[in-house]
Amino acid sequence: MAVFASSSTASLSPYFAISNIYYKNPYWSSKASTPQLDSFQMLPCKYFPIRIVEAQLWSPLMCKRTNAPNVLRNRGNIDGASKHNFLLQSMRQHVSIPSVCLIAGVMLVMSVSVAVSRSPSWALTEENLLFLEAWRTIDRAYVDKNFNGQSWFRYRENALRNEPMNTREQTYMAIKKMLATLDDPFTRFLEPEKFKSLRSGTQGALTGVGLSIGYPTQFDGSAAGLLVISAAPGGPANRAGILTGDVIVAIDDTSTETMGIYDAAERLQGPEGTSVELTIRSGPEIKHVALTREKVSLNPVKSRLCEVPGSGKDSPRIGYIKLTSFNQNASGAVKEAVDSLKSSSVNAFVLDLRDNSGGLFPEGIEIAKIWLDKGVIVYICDSRGVRDIYDTDGSSAIAASEPLAVLVNKGTASASEILAGALKDNKRAVLFGEPTYGKGKIQSVFELSDSSGLAVTVARYETPAHTDIDKVGVIPDHPLPTSFPKDEEGFCNCLQDPASACYVNRVQLFAR
Repeated sequence: MAVFASSSTASLSPYFAISNIYYKNPYWSSKASTPQLDSFQMLPCKYFPIRIVEAQLWSPLMCKRTNAPNVLRNRGNIDGASKHNFLLQSMRQHVSIPSVCLIAGVMLVMSVSVAVSRSPSWALTEENLLFLEAWRTIDRAYVDKNFNGQSWFRYRENALRNEPMNTREQTYMAIKKMLATLDDPFTRFLEPEKFKSLRSGTQGALTGVGLSIGYPTQFDGSAAGLLVISAAPGGPANRAGILTGDVIVAIDDTSTETMGIYDAAERLQGPEGTSVELTIRSGPEIKHVALTREKVSLNPVKSRLCEVPGSGKDSPRIGYIKLTSFNQNASGAVKEAVDSLKSSSVNAFVLDLRDNSGGLFPEGIEIAKIWLDKGVIVYICDSRGVRDIYDTDGSSAIAASEPLAVLVNKGTASASEILAGALKDNKRAVLFGEPTYGKGKIQSVFELSDSSGLAVTVARYETPAHTDIDKVGVIPDHPLPTSFPKDEEGFCNCLQDPASACYVNRVQLFAR
């Protein structure tokens, strides 16, 4: 999906439609509560402000660059002078100017250095430091090093001069404004409460209406609004009949035509027992649905042994596994299901990824290893090409030989697409259904020092055949009839009905 934003958790799904990896911000030391600052862009010598020349004169080697880190150790007790000295020390690491410039500036510095050192205009406040921490995280992690065609260093300088950062709310607004310049809907700021909700949501419990939503894709042809990627089985939206492919036109009478998915998800979430009204376009029909928010426990895996009518002990025994999300329990639950079904002597497996909006990237990798004896799982790429390769040597494989059919649809997104692409390109499975959603970018989440966070697009991925599926999706090998069942009970019943699509296609389904 363009992004998975569940209505379930404070505008952030545990699945986040991103194949997330969660990080403690690597640019923030647990021992030093203030981030190191990069150098400011400098003008030629004759234009240097006195404060910069002063910083250079303090350098032990004058015109030579120094690399010693200078970090304040206790941000909670920084006075104005300390902050000023910290700024000068940070500059000193990077300024390198001809000695003739220093000679010309010595007398001038002697006369004004005291006044400059007392100037409050160059003292970094705690709010400035938080903004700079966010800026640096993007600088280091963001996939597009052109930063949407702008000078990222110049943006920092202009923001520090011009953006009000007197309160935490103003700082948050400045960070959001900065991220908006990237024109990337998946890179965004998370207030502390939203960041906490995102992390807790990956542990398998949600409070909301159970919807995965995304932006309509170019091949979808949907009307203006937000697309329903999937409805959690048994959740409020699912019980109300909201289907994959429906369009949310309004939330509580507020149009979604220009609404971002995270704004929409925040409107959909709320305290358990409260209600929200959705206007839904389902095909040509417009309907109004009132949903009551509730806590939904997510077991990501359902499985069942299905027996196909045949002759005696040679009757086909099919292990059906429905994987609904990639939360932190997913790979372990799939392993348990596979082991249980193998103990029942199954002849083949069906892995159903339909309406699975994705989730944690590592879980997708681990589940791929269950089915593969060797091979590349996914290539991670940035603007310079392949930067990392995830593969397997077969040491984690427990079902690498049985025939495997994988079912996908347009609600199959993100981590689900990584898994489906890996199984298809390694010729481990045959894919059935329709093209998947087409989200080929990966976001990581970084925690900032005040417990807020940033979701940052850090890379794109390619399947083992070097296919970029962004906005295209994984293309299945064969279509599925529209009447094909979507749950384990329906699937098993379908296999036992000689007139059903499952029964008629069973040979093709389970061919290796």
